Amino acid sequence: MKDTLYLVIPCYNEEEVLHETAKRLLKKITNMIENDLISNDSKILFVNDGSKDKTWSLIEELHNQSNIFSGINLSRNRGHKNALLAGLMTAKKFADMTISLDADLQDDVDVIDKFVEQYYDGSDIVYGVRSSRQTDTFFKRTTALAFYKLMNKLGVDTVYNHADYRLMSKRALEGLSQFKEVNLFLRGIVPLIGYQSSIVEYERHERFAGESKYPLKKMLAFALDGITSLSIKPIRMITVLGFFIVFFTFIALGYTFIVKFFGETVHGWASLALSIWLLGGIQLLSLGVIGEYIGKIYNETKQRPRFIISDKLIISDKTDKL
Repeated sequence: MKDTLYLVIPCYNEEEVLHETAKRLLKKITNMIENDLISNDSKILFVNDGSKDKTWSLIEELHNQSNIFSGINLSRNRGHKNALLAGLMTAKKFADMTISLDADLQDDVDVIDKFVEQYYDGSDIVYGVRSSRQTDTFFKRTTALAFYKLMNKLGVDTVYNHADYRLMSKRALEGLSQFKEVNLFLRGIVPLIGYQSSIVEYERHERFAGESKYPLKKMLAFALDGITSLSIKPIRMITVLGFFIVFFTFIALGYTFIVKFFGETVHGWASLALSIWLLGGIQLLSLGVIGEYIGKIYNETKQRPRFIISDKLIISDKTDKL
């Protein structure tokens, strides 16, 4: 008998696209069942991340139309990564493998078969990697490249051009569940799990409908969160910078004594003010970086739940309706 697949789709205000997403995913998973590629227990699991529109009502309608559609409703908006984690940890109880993808139909659903084939070939983790970034603006393409390069320079193991379109086996999900930190940066955490992995390339499409949930402000916050969640190199860079400043301070101090010894008057209040501003800016930047890490430590020590599920719509042969 073939293994059970759960498609996990986080949703936040996706009423404009949800019907089309459900239609395409239903067709894909039905074809896979008919072709004996996956078990007929396989499901499509929508995760409502505290949407303010009719997203949850639409998920309920889909569930009433077909048991292939399942859903969980978070008690409030917790962000994409926590909604995705909630779906994965729920699906782990029933599925042999999961594939996470976005609801906006930018991820190519036609390559889902290739993910599953790689799974049967022995891969516990299969990364969906974009073959190109032709649909992105020049700014987004450039900043994305800079982000991946920066992460690798800081010692964070990420997969270039990979977002959250990935397959994970039950064993890989069990490994993920052992990471207990609140600030869970999935793109960096998943490679730490280990196990055999592979890549499936795909072409990312334009968003079918609605607006992007990742404006520039959120993208910058996402990048900062990823860096500070998985690397302490920024702290070390501050330490090295501090040593350099002290070193040049001693040089400047020696120069001052020499000038004074020869009886010359020191001119240049502008350069002095510039130095004060420079050192003040470096100090504030350093305090900001240190504060970011302290804030993460603060959040970790409270051990607050990463998500709370208020409603579930799941029917499986392995369990009763929850």
